[in-house]
Amino acid sequence: MSSSAPPVQLCYENVSGSCVKSPYSPAPRVMLYVVFGCGAVLAMFGNLLVMISILHFKQLHSPTNFLVASLACTDFLVGVTVMPFSMVRAVESCWYFGETFCTFHTCCDTAFCYSSLFHLCFISIDRFIAVTDPLVYPTKFTVSVSGFCISISWILPIVYSGAVFSTGANDDGLEELSSALNCVGGCQVVVNQSWVLIDFLSFFIPTLVMIILYSHIFVVARQQAKKIETTSSKPESSSESYKARVAKRERKAAKTLGITVVAFMISWLPYSIDSLIDAYMGFITPAYIYEICCWAAYYNSAMNPLIYALFYPWFRKAIKVIVSGQVFKEGSATMNLFVEHM
Repeated sequence: MSSSAPPVQLCYENVSGSCVKSPYSPAPRVMLYVVFGCGAVLAMFGNLLVMISILHFKQLHSPTNFLVASLACTDFLVGVTVMPFSMVRAVESCWYFGETFCTFHTCCDTAFCYSSLFHLCFISIDRFIAVTDPLVYPTKFTVSVSGFCISISWILPIVYSGAVFSTGANDDGLEELSSALNCVGGCQVVVNQSWVLIDFLSFFIPTLVMIILYSHIFVVARQQAKKIETTSSKPESSSESYKARVAKRERKAAKTLGITVVAFMISWLPYSIDSLIDAYMGFITPAYIYEICCWAAYYNSAMNPLIYALFYPWFRKAIKVIVSGQVFKEGSATMNLFVEHM
């Protein structure tokens, strides 16, 4: 006697046109919630610590750090507005938050991705100037210039994503496919070939700029290091010693932020390539592959605080001060966070 097939589960049992639900078994389900949940929590609280550190401690008030704080804000918002809802969609294979919020979620996802990319591109320019011309750098990259870069990094991505997804321009020519995919309980946004190509170029061109800038930065940094080594045995004047210390500090900052850029590229490249291929191959990517690419990108928002904690002693000290509650003491804003001055 043959066993009957298991009943089909729907996202909404009593709603016509509901999506089919493909639930995981209990053990993988719990494991996925833990993995995705940890990423969201780390993105929220890790980046919150970065923002508090830079904005509270006056010693950290610099044009570069303001850009880093703004970048942390975009990653924090990914952890708040994108990751928790994507987690439920990935594990439950259903979207329970409504069609309007699906559009808002997609806009936030796209906007914060490009905002991070713009921030990193401006940080690359900042580091390029700092390493190649460290003594003139303070007059070139001022707080007002940093503020302008931050404004561009927020305004352009938000306007772009809002215009594309709120007007439905993303699925022009794919209306039939879009209506077929968007059953009740689904949040799968399709993007036509034109916009996918624009998205890919918008990712690829700034990434190429960053690669070129950081390649030049590390060439200059190596030349500076060799020059310092050859002159280390000779007596230095105070101005030469100061210049060497400044150059060393800027090289160290460039190295750390360069690692941040590489982490971003590694995280987002699979998603960008998959989106491009998928649009030209008829959207054949399996759902689980799509979710893996998405979460590899989302986890980038959780990685940056770990990178700062690993390479910035001042950030580790700031975390101890914030977590221990010393941040509420009078005069904590003027506390010295640097172990040594270079």
